[in-house]
Amino acid sequence: MSSIICGVVIRGRQLGRRLGFPTANLSPGATPVTSDGVWAARVRLDSPDGAAFDAVANLGVRPSVEGAAQRLLEVHIFGFEGDLYGRTIEVELVRRLRPERCFASREELHAQIERDAKQAQQILNESKTPLI
Repeated sequence: MSSIICGVVIRGRQLGRRLGFPTANLSPGATPVTSDGVWAARVRLDSPDGAAFDAVANLGVRPSVEGAAQRLLEVHIFGFEGDLYGRTIEVELVRRLRPERCFASREELHAQIERDAKQAQQILNESKTPLI
């Protein structure tokens, strides 16, 4: 069963961008919506045409990021280029790929994000789940 998180995109530390995976960051609020971890996701933008995109998302406290304690939803939207800061988006968490874990290096984290993104794309391409 999928979960939907709706929120305003906030600024993060830009680590995803430096790793080659820019993310839209949302505060999921204090109430747990679903399990933390990495998810195949779909995103709907607040545009008049309601543009929707496939994505890979991380929900949690980001154990590989020094000093990160706040729970955050980070979403890498496949094929999207543009500025989302201050815009409202809906993120449908379609299928959990794995739990969060700590990585020893940025290189190791980057390699895992690449694997997660490929797995999410495959799941979403095969999925019969309708867009939001």
